[in-house]
Amino acid sequence: MSQLELLYKGKAKSVYLSENPDELVVIFRDDITAFDGGKKDVLSGKGSYNAAVSSFFFSYLEKNGIKTHFIKMIDENIMLVRRLEMIPLEVIARNRAAGSIVKKFPFEEGQILDPPVIVTDYKDDEHHDPSLNDDIILALGLLTQEEITYVKETTLKINRLLYDYFDELGLVFVDFKIEFGRLGDEILLGDEISMDSMRLWDKETGESLDKDVYRFEKGDVMSAYARVVEKMMFKK
Repeated sequence: MSQLELLYKGKAKSVYLSENPDELVVIFRDDITAFDGGKKDVLSGKGSYNAAVSSFFFSYLEKNGIKTHFIKMIDENIMLVRRLEMIPLEVIARNRAAGSIVKKFPFEEGQILDPPVIVTDYKDDEHHDPSLNDDIILALGLLTQEEITYVKETTLKINRLLYDYFDELGLVFVDFKIEFGRLGDEILLGDEISMDSMRLWDKETGESLDKDVYRFEKGDVMSAYARVVEKMMFKK
């Protein structure tokens, strides 16, 4: 991809301009990070896993009425997407209490959250992605009140679709984070949906099958990712 101009390099993806000004090329790299980049490694094949899972779920969600930036896969770790003006928010849906919500609030690890809890964080590593309420989102001019409602409702729809999907695989869909962007007057789902951006627990064993394996050295994270992909392939 050396002939294309690099637009943005994130922790695990590189985004390039394409020949079409309305489209971007996203390369899923083999980098893996945790704790705001304080821990990092390169794991062969990791980018391909995340690209495959993301492309599957973007297509799956599109079929179920969720508009996304996904166009097609170019290679096993290269995705062509619509160019969005990304909104600097991470929208997190939590079906069970885990991670930061347990540290900040008196929830027990694994506690079922019914209805699911929606949290929005400001996407800014310098400030460690602080949580925002609706008033702050409005004050910063990130979304209108109508758009806040739309984003939350869309996140809940996505959550239900993914929860049901993983439930059939024998996995507990604990939580996930997503990002949205603007395409003209529309708001579309962007970024990625992969094991990097969600928590999955095996129903029978309680094992983590997501990036927590890497964060907290629970074993071989690539084996965990492979198990998820294998379950998905078997379901097909």
